[in-house]
Amino acid sequence: QAQPVESGGGLVQAGGSLRLSCAASGRTFSSYVMGWFRQAPGKEREFVAGIDSSGRNTYYSDSVTGRFTISRDSARNTVTLQMSSLKPEDTAVYYCAPTVGRAVRTGFASWGQGTQVTVSS
Repeated sequence: QAQPVESGGGLVQAGGSLRLSCAASGRTFSSYVMGWFRQAPGKEREFVAGIDSSGRNTYYSDSVTGRFTISRDSARNTVTLQMSSLKPEDTAVYYCAPTVGRAVRTGFASWGQGTQVTVSS
């Protein structure tokens, strides 16, 4: 199974912006809804944003609506998460994965390394 490769994380002050990228190669991902998830220390992994295979339909968790934007480039097999107005509570490791609704697609187990986002107050 193809493994996503996440990048673009870093340290940013509250109110700042970051752009995360997920390289998801292969036909496995191009026809799937893709999503971003995050996991903060001591917490369970949670859904952040999703985008359908066409790239025309997107949806978000309540905590990031209006601040984050998900997009995809089918030609490059990439999924991007543009994050703005970042808050300290956005600090987490961010992952991308094939998605059904707000959950990881059943059977997916090839998690990437993720990318660390740290927001200082």
